[in-house]
Amino acid sequence: MGNKVATFTEEQLEDYQDCTFFTRKEILRIHKRFREMGDPGVVPRTMTPQEAANLCLPLSNLEKIPELKENPFRERISEVFTKYRDPGFSTEEGICFEEFLEMMSVFSEQAPRDLKVFYAFKIYDFDEDGVLGMADLERTCRQLVRGGLTAEEVSTICQKVLEESDIDGDGALSYLEFEHVITRAPDFLATFHIRI
Repeated sequence: MGNKVATFTEEQLEDYQDCTFFTRKEILRIHKRFREMGDPGVVPRTMTPQEAANLCLPLSNLEKIPELKENPFRERISEVFTKYRDPGFSTEEGICFEEFLEMMSVFSEQAPRDLKVFYAFKIYDFDEDGVLGMADLERTCRQLVRGGLTAEEVSTICQKVLEESDIDGDGALSYLEFEHVITRAPDFLATFHIRI
């Protein structure tokens, strides 16, 4: 039958299944994608829990994923999924396998809409103040249109978004107001997705 190399221990696989929306087979496929993102030999075929949490690939390697390569929010997505490391976690720049697995889980078809909305809000909240203010909306719009509109046009669009969506009139979108807007976007789930 040949020698089969175990990528993770049974305990690791069970833990990853418990905290993601993936099967064992999908977790192994994601590990393969992670290995392919790195230079040859950088990511080992078998990963200890310490390696899975500490061995980081440069964030620029995320552009090897077709869905992220042209995504105007690629840098912000990588910031969101690597920013909140536990104390004692790797201080190395980049994304480790466990962060990559979490990101892929959130962007999977199996992830619930509520989780996707939560992360979309975090991605668009550039100043991380808990609301989407005018500066966040303008930056989001500029990234989406990539220089295709003037500053005045971007400002006008963002004012209109606030007029229609800012229910409490405080000049910013709260999480609940953002969630209300997203529930009216029929293609949100289809676009907030990465295939494995």
